[in-house]
Amino acid sequence: MEAAGGGAAAGGIALHDFSGQLGEQRVHFHAMRLRDSLFLWVGAAPALASLAVAMCSPRDSIPVAASLLGDPSDTASSCLAQRLASKTKKQIFVSYNLQNTDSNFTLLIENRIKEEMTAFPDKF
Repeated sequence: MEAAGGGAAAGGIALHDFSGQLGEQRVHFHAMRLRDSLFLWVGAAPALASLAVAMCSPRDSIPVAASLLGDPSDTASSCLAQRLASKTKKQIFVSYNLQNTDSNFTLLIENRIKEEMTAFPDKF
C-alpha cells in the first residue's frame, strides 16, 4: 500500500493520495479535505463517471444521500458516502469509478479508506 499527499493548503484544504492492491486490482484514492466536508475519488483510471453526496441529518440515524452525477441506479458512490458520513459526521462527496461493485470488494475499498483515516486523521 502506498501513500502520498500534500499538506494543508491555504483555506484549510488538505490533499491526500494513496493506493492499494485490492484483490487483483490496483485501486487509487484521492482525498480532498475541506473545512466541513470531504471529497473522495476512488478508481483505477482517470474518470469521473459518478458522484454522490451524503450527510448526517438530525432527523434520521442514517445519513441522507443523493446521486449528483452518473447512473442513479448505480448506488456504489452513495452507499460508500453514507457509510463514511456516518463515521466522520461530515458531508462526504464520493466518486466511485470502478466496474467491480461486488459487496465484498466494496468492503475492501471501505476498509482501505478506514485504514488510511486511522493512519492520517489530519488528512480526513
